[in-house]
Amino acid sequence: MLCESASVMISELHFQMDSVIAVVGCGNLNRSDDGAGPEVIAALRSRGLEAYGVRLLDAGTDGMAAMFAARGCSTLIVIDASSSGSDPGAIFEVPGRDLELRYQPSLNLHDFRWDHALFAGRQIFRDDFPSDVVVLLIEAETLKMGIGLSPQVTAAVAEVADRVAALVRSRAAVQQA
Repeated sequence: MLCESASVMISELHFQMDSVIAVVGCGNLNRSDDGAGPEVIAALRSRGLEAYGVRLLDAGTDGMAAMFAARGCSTLIVIDASSSGSDPGAIFEVPGRDLELRYQPSLNLHDFRWDHALFAGRQIFRDDFPSDVVVLLIEAETLKMGIGLSPQVTAAVAEVADRVAALVRSRAAVQQA
């Protein structure tokens, strides 16, 4: 359970957004901790974030969906699981430009991930693709077939949802200034 002081309530957001923020959760709910991104999206939906003009998308493993969701937005926030060898539940916040990856064509588009979408979206949509891209990664304990998150990743999902709410508030404050 989160401490009340750590929890960011979306109801505190009282602003008129001039431009849209897209939040995209990536991952496969059938592969244990890989479902962290979609679980963050579910948490944000339960907080009512969409009422403030924020686009929330559970993209699953569809990189193309992430690319199209970002088109026309001022800010894109991507959430996914990672497998870097760090402690399970560790959270990494990385500028999107640092993770853009040119797509190397294969026989199918299942290999086209969100990191490819960042690169391709910037090339295809140019000025209509957000320059403000933040990626939040949650270190997985396991990516094996299975339903449900490990306890460490479950706790990290709540922290990342709080962080996303804070990012949205900070972007809204900049827009109001």
